[in-house]
Amino acid sequence: MRFLIQRVREAAVSVEGDEVGRIRGGLLVFVGISNTDTREVADKMVKKLIGLRIFEDGNGKTNLDIKSVNGQILIISQFTLYADCRKGNRPSFVNAGEPGMARELYEYVLGQCQKEVDVVEKGLFGADMKVSLVNDGPFTVMLDSDEIFSQRKSNTTRQE
Repeated sequence: MRFLIQRVREAAVSVEGDEVGRIRGGLLVFVGISNTDTREVADKMVKKLIGLRIFEDGNGKTNLDIKSVNGQILIISQFTLYADCRKGNRPSFVNAGEPGMARELYEYVLGQCQKEVDVVEKGLFGADMKVSLVNDGPFTVMLDSDEIFSQRKSNTTRQE
């Protein structure tokens, strides 16, 4: 699972000219789901998202999380976060989750976020959406479950 997170002053999403979601201050989160993702992965990702301290405190330091600033969240499904561009010039999306499973997990992520934050807006899964935003910072973070929650050993070597 991948979350592309942007700290925003405001963000909105529309489908066929109709606004379907809008927030004022908080996080715009693009969510990519792979075929190997599970609810357990989603729970860990949501916990990490909600706990990210990327908002400024009174001293201008990024010490506050979304709850501390009474922020809002706009969540947009985006299978293109699993684009594989290693070969040729046309991205492959074979690593993106099958639509039925991905929709179910996307809805689950929404529900988990709604348990934590008062205002959670969303896009329309699978639709051609137009997203507008005013970045704050800009401050953009990528969370990738394969990197964050991996049990792989570190590639660094110890000096003895």
